[in-house]
This record gives sequence, structure tokens and C-alpha cells, in this order.
Amino acid sequence: MRISLPHNLGSEEVRRRMHAHAHEIGNYFPAGMATVETEWPDEDRMDLFITAAGQEIDGGIDIFDDKVVIEMDLPAILGFLRGTLERAVRKHGGKLLEKN
Repeated sequence: MRISLPHNLGSEEVRRRMHAHAHEIGNYFPAGMATVETEWPDEDRMDLFITAAGQEIDGGIDIFDDKVVIEMDLPAILGFLRGTLERAVRKHGGKLLEKN
């Protein structure tokens, strides 16, 4: 799953917001269904380590000057969550990029 969210905030502001709100990513999944750990291998990449319904999902968020690209490698068994996750990422990610 790959989602690109445009923004006009600049990389530095997006990084600040991502650091401040990374803990909210677990809320993109149905309540109590997932745990999320994050790691920043460099300033423009946040790796995601997600466990949902006993399955591991690897992913990441790449920050660019004009967009944020979110990728998650959903196992086939969790394919039923794809639409729900895409809607949640667009909704919550879009709000994050609109917040002051």
C-alpha cells in the first residue's frame, strides 16, 4: 500500500509534526488491534514496525519538500484492512499536514 499526501509546509515543519504525532499512528487501525513502533534512520525517513492481528507489517514514511509518502507492506491475511487503512491514513495524515 502506497499513499502520497501533498503539502506546502516544507520538510522541516513536516518532520516536526511527524515527531510530535508519531504516537498517533496506532489509532489508524481499529481500536486495540495494533501496536506501532517507529524509528528515524535519517531525518526524512520514519520506519514503521506494526503488529496487527498477530501479523507484522513493515512500512515507512518518507518526507519530501512537497509531499509525504506512506508505504505499508500488508500481508495477504490483512488485505481486508487495506481500504480502512488507506482511508484512515488519508484522513489523519491530511489533518496532520493541515494542523498549525
